[in-house]
Amino acid sequence: MSADAVETDTPTASTSRFAGLREFWYYFSVNKGAVIGLVIFLLTVLVAIFAPLLAPHDPEQVYSGAILIPPSWQDGGQAQFLLGTDEVGRDILSRLMWGARYSLAIGLVVVTIALVSGVTLGVIAGYFRGWVDALIMRVMDIILAFPSLLLALVLVSVLGKGLFNAMLAIALVLQPHFARLARAAVMAEKNREYVTSAKVSGAGNLRLMFITILPNCLGPLIVQATLSFSNAILDAAALGFLGLGAQPPTPEWGTMLARAREFITSAWWVVTIPGLAILITVLAINLIGDGLRDALDPKLKRS
Repeated sequence: MSADAVETDTPTASTSRFAGLREFWYYFSVNKGAVIGLVIFLLTVLVAIFAPLLAPHDPEQVYSGAILIPPSWQDGGQAQFLLGTDEVGRDILSRLMWGARYSLAIGLVVVTIALVSGVTLGVIAGYFRGWVDALIMRVMDIILAFPSLLLALVLVSVLGKGLFNAMLAIALVLQPHFARLARAAVMAEKNREYVTSAKVSGAGNLRLMFITILPNCLGPLIVQATLSFSNAILDAAALGFLGLGAQPPTPEWGTMLARAREFITSAWWVVTIPGLAILITVLAINLIGDGLRDALDPKLKRS
């Protein structure tokens, strides 16, 4: 190939990529809820990253003379505790900011583990079929037969309390969704002409599965990863609420709720504010998932 041809091809490929990104953003931005969700999620990520700089207090600092101080706009509130204090005198705003770090990290770690393991199993099952497919998918069906939170509770009870064990349990519960999606996508793609051409040219099974076929199956997997991210945050908060996830004094949102449940009637802010943080974050991620589905699925694209 001549140098002129190379110089001509490069800008064309680059232009094609930019056109694809512009098309993706167009279909994503048509969904206004998805854009709002993206803004909220990005703000949450920024708060989590810069929590050490933004938090007005140490999240574990106890102020013995400031127990259950209401938010600053209520009678009895103090300006230094904008969202009030909890049952032992810790600043709720600071704990929320640091808690965003834990919740987002939980979502990222859980989705990464579930995505990698689930997609690997799904690709193997869809590519080889036969007894390999039957064995893998029956195991996935058994996992799906249990209510997800109940199965996570059982696994954490077996593995032991703690944030790491809770993340492993949630990842195992979410794994079948990725496996089933990957399997279905690989089965649809494996007999296409580009796969046959790669096979004829001498590509091995691993190359065919993970380099030739898998990149063409990423659309539904990305959407599922987004929705699983919100499920991971919710399940981790539920396990923390039940005392099986992150342990005190870790400022994780579910743990904050667990410690505050006895103050539902006497100090509403201790329960309501962490609950709202979970609600808004999960809602924002789900809205992003809806936008990604619209942008990545050709059948849902609007003309």
